[in-house]
Amino acid sequence: MSSVPFQNFTNHFLIAMPAMADPFFAHTLTIVCKHSPEGALGFVVNRPSHLMMSEIFRQMGIADYASADVGSHAVYSGGPVSQERGFVLNSGEYCWDACVQISPGLQLVTSSDILLAMAEGKGPRQALVALGYAGWGAGQLEKEIAQNVWLTCEAQPAIVFDTPYHLRLSAAASTLGVDLSLISDQVGHA
Repeated sequence: MSSVPFQNFTNHFLIAMPAMADPFFAHTLTIVCKHSPEGALGFVVNRPSHLMMSEIFRQMGIADYASADVGSHAVYSGGPVSQERGFVLNSGEYCWDACVQISPGLQLVTSSDILLAMAEGKGPRQALVALGYAGWGAGQLEKEIAQNVWLTCEAQPAIVFDTPYHLRLSAAASTLGVDLSLISDQVGHA
């Protein structure tokens, strides 16, 4: 059991501090989609992979998709856990078979019906598809935050969907008035 008290970080960004030692999370912006005393689940939203949506559609057996644009969207590396599983963060206009409302304008879907709708041009207005997720056990995220591994701020759908991926980390930090380039990556104790 953790000695750090539980604080719910659902619908918050985790901004990796410059001294982040884990290479998977260095320089990342992660959104926490679900958090309880049992643990947390989130997705990195600023690390596109080389895989494109057209390949996801091909693997699903969809040869023709309505919008050529959606096929050219990158699939993101959402986290190191279950990298074979797909997740769709979206703007939440509709409720799909397996959806979790994170906040107004932000929803998580784990069912394939949303991908079929996207291929038909009937999907959400905005979406980010990720393979894999980031997971924390009971008390682990709270402990990492207490150790200054992450800065936190309330998640903003505009940063996820409207900001170019390479600017998302600094955009989230700027909502706190922080310029990450001015923070040392050296860790020490006084």
